[in-house]
Amino acid sequence: MKYLVTGVAGFIGSAITERLTAQGHQVIGIDNLNDYYDVNLKLARLKRIENVNFEFIKLDLADREGMAELFKEQQFDRVINLAAQAGVRYSIDNPLAYADSNLIGFVNILEGCRHNKVKHLIYASSSSVYGLNAKTPFETSDSVDHPISLYAASKKANELMAHTYSHLYGLPTTGLRFFTVYGPWGRPDMALFKFTKKIVNDEEIDIYNNGDMQRDFTYIDDIVEGIVRIQDVVPVKQPDWTVETGSAADSSAPYRIYNIGNGKSEKLMDYIEALEDSLGIEAKKNFMPMQPGDVYKTYADTNGLFEATGYKPETPIKQGVESFVKWYRDFYNQ
Repeated sequence: MKYLVTGVAGFIGSAITERLTAQGHQVIGIDNLNDYYDVNLKLARLKRIENVNFEFIKLDLADREGMAELFKEQQFDRVINLAAQAGVRYSIDNPLAYADSNLIGFVNILEGCRHNKVKHLIYASSSSVYGLNAKTPFETSDSVDHPISLYAASKKANELMAHTYSHLYGLPTTGLRFFTVYGPWGRPDMALFKFTKKIVNDEEIDIYNNGDMQRDFTYIDDIVEGIVRIQDVVPVKQPDWTVETGSAADSSAPYRIYNIGNGKSEKLMDYIEALEDSLGIEAKKNFMPMQPGDVYKTYADTNGLFEATGYKPETPIKQGVESFVKWYRDFYNQ
């Protein structure tokens, strides 16, 4: 099968590409290689996934003509859209970057799928869409109408845009709300990476809301397994579905939304303790107030994913953090 993976030089994109090509699938990967974080890490990820089943093309999602030409030439069977401008806090300072990648870029993906008869579009949403929701665990049937960052709003917009194309053109779309992904080859702007770098360099780590936060931390291998399984579950139309009786996670159109998380909310301080244990170093801690755009707690109800695939992510944070630390020390010779 022939896949397009966008954001292929990214954390999740490179990991899913490694898995698909190992299974014998052909993958065309695109990325604009922007400098939101260290480009050398992105290039190293690309080097790691080089093989006969993979081709890299440098391309920006917002390039309308380039994207249209790519879809027309390649005729993909399935598309896994992971490219996006990431980061909750960054969206507060640089909102236009999110409009270009997460909105205009996503329309270009939808148009490419529509005009070239792509059989299934899987795209990255985010746990951030739950916004001001206080009820946990977060269920896909919950309201997600009150985001608290532009990043979250852009991901909610992606879900709405996908539904429109599913309804109008019968395009099968599946949105995955990722919950705090971590592990080897991770993003430098994520907490685990930042904490590790500062701890090994004997610097203070900033801990927001005085450490009183909880996250559903999800290990990268669990994310990859979830994507691989769900991309084979192609949504179909449900003529009897109605807004009044149905769930917000599905539709009369071939459209589905799933949470993909560990299904367990961990205390931030326990996460830091696991990192300290793995490094063998006690962190110097700088406790700070809650930052704009942050939420107090995330916690995924993953029953929908389990019912669809028979899979439920469950890597414990101690094991996942240890794997990250081993990779970090090897990659940076520390």
